[in-house]
Amino acid sequence: MREMKRGTRIVDEEEGRRMLKIGDVSKRSGIGIEALRFYEKSGLLDKPSRTYSGYRVYGEDVLERLAFIKQAQALGFSLDEIRQIVDDARKGQSPCDEVREIVRHRMEELDARLRELHRHRKELKATLEEWDKVGRAPGHICGLIESSEVGQACHPKAEGLKRGKRRH
Repeated sequence: MREMKRGTRIVDEEEGRRMLKIGDVSKRSGIGIEALRFYEKSGLLDKPSRTYSGYRVYGEDVLERLAFIKQAQALGFSLDEIRQIVDDARKGQSPCDEVREIVRHRMEELDARLRELHRHRKELKATLEEWDKVGRAPGHICGLIESSEVGQACHPKAEGLKRGKRRH
């Protein structure tokens, strides 16, 4: 028998058979085994009990925790934010105020991003209308793109690629 980590609850084989093994948890939750191990290491899940032979075994409550994690992710919470929320709940503190603040801040970020996307869309629309009038334009690769004045700052992936004209 290998040595168990301190603080790990050991269950006998009979109790272990009544609990869920990691494969069972994975099938029932739809979350992969590696993700479950990651959640355990990162503190999102409590340390599972172990059988004498070393198998991880979980109570049914792990499925509720995993459903909570999936729901929080669907709402846009990062794993670090979820971990903090879970830690607060473990300490007996209600994380609801913090959750509201996170979502309020996220909404402000989304509003700013939507304004930027809307501005970018207007620029692209005007550019396309101009290109439709021009038809084809001579250039090294594509004169339409090369002569475009749409600001590169509109697209995060293009940041730093072009140092020519920029319109903000």
